[in-house]
Amino acid sequence: MSVLSVFLDLLFPPKCPFCGKVQDRTGVCPRCEAALPWTEVAEGLREGPGGLRCAAPLWYEDLAREGILRFKFQGAPGLGEPLGALIAQCAAERFSGGFDTVTWVPVSRKRLRKRGYDQAELLARAACRLWDTEPVRLLRKTEDNPAQSGIHDVSARRANVLGVYEPAEADKIQGKRILLVDDICTTGATLTECVRVLKDAGAADVVCAAAALTRLGRNVHKIEK
Repeated sequence: MSVLSVFLDLLFPPKCPFCGKVQDRTGVCPRCEAALPWTEVAEGLREGPGGLRCAAPLWYEDLAREGILRFKFQGAPGLGEPLGALIAQCAAERFSGGFDTVTWVPVSRKRLRKRGYDQAELLARAACRLWDTEPVRLLRKTEDNPAQSGIHDVSARRANVLGVYEPAEADKIQGKRILLVDDICTTGATLTECVRVLKDAGAADVVCAAAALTRLGRNVHKIEK
């Protein structure tokens, strides 16, 4: 460890991203690691229409939900690093050798200006750092449609995202096997639409990874309120 690293650790000691407790290592503290709602191998893969396959390491509840909400809505971009690391591990386990390009579900320009960062991009970049590579911007959001969290009907969610994404760099999509990263998979409507756009642009295959999944059958409005 360099002198600078030691000095910075003294000034800014590492904290657990979920509980904020100061610790002697970076990442999730042992207590939170034990408390997080981990998905089981047989449950942590969501499949849906259009060939959707989305893996996630966590259920969107309890400590994981609190952390993701802080990350997404309360100006805590630092949570992108540990969550991205969990996504990287999950994607490597589920889709090892199944993708050669990583991208993310983008937010609109208006949302980006308001929030100051694109949470899915931070997750993708954090995951890619562990693979010594970088994600590629392959999608563009063309409309600032209403947030999915305010829509409770599954069919209405699908209609809300229909046609709001387009290819950003079509020449980089052709023939690629793509890992598409997002923060949460609730009904899968957003991911399904993005997968469709990428496949229509010539992607050979698209698999998805999120930080968390909602359990099937849970009330969407209750979960996201």
